[in-house]
Amino acid sequence: MADHPELPSNASPSKLDTTARRNLRKLEQAQRLAEADADRLCSGRKPRHYKSQELVNFALMAGEMSSEEFTEKLKKYCAEERKTTLNPAPSVAGTPIDLQKLYNHIVNLGGYDKVCAETKGWRKVALDFDIPEKNEAAYAHQLKTIYYKNLAAFEIKDFHKREPPPKEILEDLTARGGDLLNRTVQNYQATVEDAEPSGDEEAATPNADKMDIDEPGSGAGRSTRGLRQAPPQRVLFQPDVTPSRQTRAATGHGHSPQPPTSVSAGYPILIPANQQNMPHSIANYEPRPPMPLTLRGVTTPANNSTRFYQEKKQAEGGNQKNEKDMTKPGCGYQGPNIYVRTLQSLRSGIQQEQYYALHHLVKISHERGDKFKFEAFPNLAESLIEFIIGITSVYYDIHWKFDYQEILRGINILDCINGTPDIPERLKAMPRIDHQDELEPEELAMKFLKVNEGGLALRNLSLMEDNARYLSDLHEMRDMLSIVLSLPNDPRLVELKIDVLETAEMVVRYWTMTTNDPLYQIFLNILDGSTDRGMILPTLRTICRISMNLEENNFLGGAWLSLLQRLFGYLLLQDEELVGAVLDFYYQYTAVPANVAMLLFHADSIEHSLPALISTVSRYLRYGEVETQTRTILQYAVPEIPADTIANVPADLLEKLLQLDEPERSNTWLKCVFEEHKDSEITQIALWQAYRTRFEQHSLGAVANHNAPGLLPAAEFIKNVSIIFENATAQVISGPSSKFIIKGIRPRRTPIDLRQHVYFKCLWQPPTQQKPCGDFHPTAESLFEHVISAHCGAVRLPPNPDGTPPKTKWDYSDAKVIVPGLDCHWAGECHRFTKHKNPPLERCKANLIIHLKYHMPAIGAKASYQKPNNRTSATATMPFYPNKLGPNGAHDPRILTAPDGVTRLTREEIDEEGRKEIVQYITYHNTPADEKGEPSGLSLSAALILRNLARNIPKAATLLRSPDREFEKLGLGLGSKPCAPGDRMTEMENLGLFGGNRWKMKEIWMEELFGRGDMWEDLMWTLAFNRTLAGWAGEVIGLVSKGMQEG
Repeated sequence: MADHPELPSNASPSKLDTTARRNLRKLEQAQRLAEADADRLCSGRKPRHYKSQELVNFALMAGEMSSEEFTEKLKKYCAEERKTTLNPAPSVAGTPIDLQKLYNHIVNLGGYDKVCAETKGWRKVALDFDIPEKNEAAYAHQLKTIYYKNLAAFEIKDFHKREPPPKEILEDLTARGGDLLNRTVQNYQATVEDAEPSGDEEAATPNADKMDIDEPGSGAGRSTRGLRQAPPQRVLFQPDVTPSRQTRAATGHGHSPQPPTSVSAGYPILIPANQQNMPHSIANYEPRPPMPLTLRGVTTPANNSTRFYQEKKQAEGGNQKNEKDMTKPGCGYQGPNIYVRTLQSLRSGIQQEQYYALHHLVKISHERGDKFKFEAFPNLAESLIEFIIGITSVYYDIHWKFDYQEILRGINILDCINGTPDIPERLKAMPRIDHQDELEPEELAMKFLKVNEGGLALRNLSLMEDNARYLSDLHEMRDMLSIVLSLPNDPRLVELKIDVLETAEMVVRYWTMTTNDPLYQIFLNILDGSTDRGMILPTLRTICRISMNLEENNFLGGAWLSLLQRLFGYLLLQDEELVGAVLDFYYQYTAVPANVAMLLFHADSIEHSLPALISTVSRYLRYGEVETQTRTILQYAVPEIPADTIANVPADLLEKLLQLDEPERSNTWLKCVFEEHKDSEITQIALWQAYRTRFEQHSLGAVANHNAPGLLPAAEFIKNVSIIFENATAQVISGPSSKFIIKGIRPRRTPIDLRQHVYFKCLWQPPTQQKPCGDFHPTAESLFEHVISAHCGAVRLPPNPDGTPPKTKWDYSDAKVIVPGLDCHWAGECHRFTKHKNPPLERCKANLIIHLKYHMPAIGAKASYQKPNNRTSATATMPFYPNKLGPNGAHDPRILTAPDGVTRLTREEIDEEGRKEIVQYITYHNTPADEKGEPSGLSLSAALILRNLARNIPKAATLLRSPDREFEKLGLGLGSKPCAPGDRMTEMENLGLFGGNRWKMKEIWMEELFGRGDMWEDLMWTLAFNRTLAGWAGEVIGLVSKGMQEG
């Protein structure tokens, strides 16, 4: 056996990490393969593969360097030495390629050049990397390109220890050919056809100008599927113009003979003037050597007389054809398509053909069910039904036959004209075949498998509306459902029965069923006796879909009490799909007054069924609810009224502005008196005049005394406005007379000081004045002192003779004196003493001064309760418009209406412009709705059931109490052990449930079932907090109230 490198002696498996253990296993595998190859060599056989030594080398190399380290090393080499970009995670046909494994694999094979020299070498490498064999030529070329672009230069440097060629003749070109080790700028010829794939890949269809021409007389032709060989040398055609015999020109008569024209064997080369700036590969380009032109001989009667003789003889023989060339009958015909063949195989009655048809029917019905329409393939549905009911012979000694002419008689005859209603009785009368508890024969197992496939194919095909309608017209379809669903409970038949029930779910929409229908009774027996969810769920859906596409109603009569109790138990399960099917059943069941009368009729069980049913159903009103919150604006903040004039500068502010130099003074004045507003504007002349009016007289005096500079020029002042206010722009409005404005600013209602504090404006406006006072004050205290002294006549006390301040600032000696006509004129709308006449207020200064404090700005500790009384026209709120109309009658979509009785969270918030508004938040618990916003799901089913009960309980009570005993003629199921309706009615009358009033029972049940317990709370909760079901809950409450009033 060949010697292999061994791992370090101290490398024990217990101490190695996961990667080292994996490499150790590969080494052991390689050693075993090497031993096997050695044995094959000893026996004179050829070794299997070179992978043994390859795995050893790969394991050793992988143990030395991890994949991340190799990638980093390779990336560093490409970036620093080759100036190329590495693709660290390439892939071929969706298969990721590990660059380290690819490099080790190629190096173990001897390198890039050896793999290229081997026939289909890269295809073998692609197979080793689990690349799909489909289109293997293209995938092999992609793998070769990945190695050529990323690893070829690294191989020459790292493995061969040589300097790789420049990237202009390596990475910048396509992976064509090999011999990279000997490639240099001088010997490599870069051609335009460099992008063609190498010889080991399948080339595309060549163009006409690239077709190789065989040498005359060569029989080998063009080689294919091998390495590309050098093209044959071609020489340009040079015809011999010398005549075979001498002419007059040749003897010297006429024109003198011309020397023979020599044709250059090479091609002209155009060398541009700027050769120094050309790429190295183009500058050193060498043209191809001249190639001789290959000529083909022309077939003529002179050189190929045999061929022309045969063609002539064939033409004289006429159109006689050889028997070998004649098409025999039946040859060349592919036969029917798969759909027709499947149909004919199923109808053939041959077991193997039927199994073949069922296998393809399952696949076709699942993938291309629209191709199989029963109307287009006659007897397809009938053949499927006949095959399915054939499983009856496993349990009973019977073979069913179809009768389409009403002439056959027998227990095994199915009437396909009128139907066979007594199938359950026939099966009960037949002896059962007992099967021994032993291994199942293969033939029987295959029969069950194919029957299940037949049921699945029929189920898939019935999902199409046209096929379901076609099946509904077949009486044998009803018979098949009755037969299969009446078979014994065998685990091998569960799948078939479920498929049959799902088929019935699509077909019964076109059927009407009475209470005594045998198939309907079979459905009810499944619900009452089965514990398999897979059987119960499709059965419930089937019953609920009876006559869905017809005008007749589905009454769902005949359901006995034990069955209803069993269905009620399913409502307690946490199975949304099953609960939804049960609720659908109860919705249709309670829609019929006679069914509700049956529930009321069983008085001894009603306390445990109907009240519990209503309570349980009402809980589903909140199933799947999602908490959502709505925001309603009850009162909007009144938009601040813009100032119509530019505010005067208070005295203290003016004194500070005069101490500033220009342009700082004008800039500060603009900030104190104007503010940004995107929709406002002011003319440039008005702004300039306001500035000149405020500071002109002060500037003239200052300039005369050489204390301060004068005003800014108008142009510079207007320019500074856009600098101070970012959104302000100077614009020109074109028209008969152009108007120069500044867009984006407006005057403040009250100016601000240098610290951004707002001045307080005096709003005292007696009836004799058209405007308020308008004086600005920096603090609330100074504003208060101004009002009581200037407008209320209060007198400030002078200091004491010793210079100390008096105990009180104001003289209150006449504070209690009644002053006729004294009133509050704040903002021209207060009139405190005039509005409140009962009890009368004393018109004195003391009461007026106390009242004025509530008009002062709330800035102290009492601001919280002074705030409501401190609102002026700039901060007041507007009332709520209940008709969803905003100011000036405009529609405001933000105002929402809320139902009465809902707990609301109301609070004040600040809007985008800093004003207060009153907002109300309402939390709703909405149940699911469809894409149209209509309620859906279990909550809707629960609401519909409660509506049916509230509507039909009064009708059911009247039906039970009718004198003509109409209830006894309805034929309702009264439980598993029916009793006489008259006896039960007598018992109920003896209990005093009716009394002397025919509506008495209705009153009792409406109050007991709907007026108490959690049900009423659930309805009120739904009405208040569930906007999706509020309308349905309101309808139920209305019906309950109406029933109680009639009682």
